[in-house]
Amino acid sequence: MPFIDVRLTVPVTDEQKESLKTAFGQAIGTLHKTESYLMVSVTGDVPLWLGGKKLEKGAYVAVSLYGSAPAASYDKMTGQLCEILQRQLGIPGGAVYVTYHPVADWGWNGANF
Repeated sequence: MPFIDVRLTVPVTDEQKESLKTAFGQAIGTLHKTESYLMVSVTGDVPLWLGGKKLEKGAYVAVSLYGSAPAASYDKMTGQLCEILQRQLGIPGGAVYVTYHPVADWGWNGANF
């Protein structure tokens, strides 16, 4: 039950959103989750500041997942997310924050897991 919520300073087309969704779907296996339950939200044109300076190209990525993953998996996932954003949108890793939110209680389809 992962959810990847991405906020980007740059505008994104529907095609770019679809491409990001596909890349995130491939990367989610790093956290021992599958794409079959992955939910993704991509929002562009969001103002972000880092160190008091407005970012021209930057991103905040929040990854929520049912349960947790090993620290090494989180580290690897951060690298993959930064690489995806660099490759697809030209956002440098130094302008990307990634947070992880393990969740003990997760509901879906009228019940909790």
